[in-house]
Amino acid sequence: QVQLVESGGGLVQAGGSLRLSCAASGSIFGINAMGWYRQAPGKQRELVATITNGASTNYAYSVKGRFTISRDNAKNTVYLQMNSLKPEDTAVYYCNAVRFPTTYWGQGTQVTVSS
Repeated sequence: QVQLVESGGGLVQAGGSLRLSCAASGSIFGINAMGWYRQAPGKQRELVATITNGASTNYAYSVKGRFTISRDNAKNTVYLQMNSLKPEDTAVYYCNAVRFPTTYWGQGTQVTVSS
């Protein structure tokens, strides 16, 4: 089992920044990739950004140039730096970890961007 704990969410004004953290623990050996997803009220969960073991990254078009995903392997932690936040970024943000064939999810952290 892999446990994921997110932190760093909160309320911020439009144009502001937040940094989310996701700490992984448990059976973390063999994790292939980690990422961030988000789910706004009444909408499906969507990909925000992912990062592989080889540090390859992938971003949703809506966040490219504003968000940056990174990882600290020594701390088993993945970060999501979010800049130039918009009200439409408001959602619960979930961390996930993939160790084929299983996907693990954190409990989520709320990000609210006021206009």
